[in-house]
Amino acid sequence: MSQVYVIDLNGNPLMPTTRCGHVRRMLKGGEAKVFQREPFTIQLLYETTDFVQDIDLGIDAGSKTIGVSACTEKEEVYAAEVENRTDVTKNLSERRQFRRSRRNRKRRYRKPRFQNRVRSKHKGWLAPSVENKILTHMEVVKKIMAILPISHVTVEVASFDIQKLQAMENGDPLPEGKDYQEGPQLDFFNVREFVLFRDGHVCRCCKGKSKDPILNVHHIESRQTGGNAPNNLVTLCETCHKGYHNGTVRLPASIRRGMSFRDAAFMGIMRWTFYRRLCDKYPGMVSMTYGYLTKNERIRAGLPKTHCVDARCISGHPEAEPLPYYYAQKKVRCHNRQIHKANTLKGRIRKLNQAPKKVKGFELFDKVRYKGTDCFVYGRRTNGYFDLRLLDGTSVHASAHYKSLRFLEHSKTIITERSQL
Repeated sequence: MSQVYVIDLNGNPLMPTTRCGHVRRMLKGGEAKVFQREPFTIQLLYETTDFVQDIDLGIDAGSKTIGVSACTEKEEVYAAEVENRTDVTKNLSERRQFRRSRRNRKRRYRKPRFQNRVRSKHKGWLAPSVENKILTHMEVVKKIMAILPISHVTVEVASFDIQKLQAMENGDPLPEGKDYQEGPQLDFFNVREFVLFRDGHVCRCCKGKSKDPILNVHHIESRQTGGNAPNNLVTLCETCHKGYHNGTVRLPASIRRGMSFRDAAFMGIMRWTFYRRLCDKYPGMVSMTYGYLTKNERIRAGLPKTHCVDARCISGHPEAEPLPYYYAQKKVRCHNRQIHKANTLKGRIRKLNQAPKKVKGFELFDKVRYKGTDCFVYGRRTNGYFDLRLLDGTSVHASAHYKSLRFLEHSKTIITERSQL
């Protein structure tokens, strides 16, 4: 059963419909027009009432994948999994490399400047890789709000309620409301607390199999060599910690100094920032939940572990009738600021790296149909041949001629295709 999303004459979202035949007749009769192709949305061209039901939106925030589910009490009306960009850090490094090379070639004796530093100017500054993912989360919510009359948004902000646990342990009043606004970072009294929170209070060696309730923070390299930096510390239970120092336990090869905690660090920074920004933009509509509650709801309902299912549990309607499909989405870059190729041609000529924005009427990431397959333009050449791929990067044709393409939809910052469960 396919959902067709509906907006009124003024652009306000209405309840979606499954009456595809009625929608087809409205489009042919001029009573509606296509607003967007994916997800398929129509706009009514006549005045109508604005009666809507309550729809709860659940957001499973993630470093690599965002889970989204919008549900009424009885059924799911929207489900999506959005792939975040993971190339921002790499692109910034390349840009820095080209910038330094250019300054070395053209301004070899340029004095270094230290007055214009963004961290000193903007105290709320976040790393571009984190900021990009937060903006992607905000954009996802904005696009859903445009086609569905969302009445409430729930976001999973952490794996567990560390503030509540510490309040219970200390005998303090349980936190509520504004007590959560600053996030769990206020509870990191020292590096040890941060490491335990980062590792989820679970032994990184045995993954909790020893059932030892006592946790230690272990130096991967000696304190003299590696210091007390978080990347030199790891959580071990008392059993594994003593066994390691006694020589009876060996740590997994994955535990080493400098091992990547990028996703964990991102989620610790991003989730609360995303939650606060949602509260500011949609006051009175946003609430939060925790991962242990989501997991409990999923297990109680006997549901599989997927991002869409977690989002449905977060929305508060785990037993709502799910859709037989979901929208696979991917955030793509908006600009390519690298002007020239890295390597020069003969004669020390630097070839331009950027193709024209439109080639034969097609842009990068336009949705097209090639021999019955819907795909996206991933690369274009001025001679009219295009690199076509599916959303996941699977190649459809490396050099398809523009005359064999049928245009479907203009490029967007988040490209979408429908996938069956």
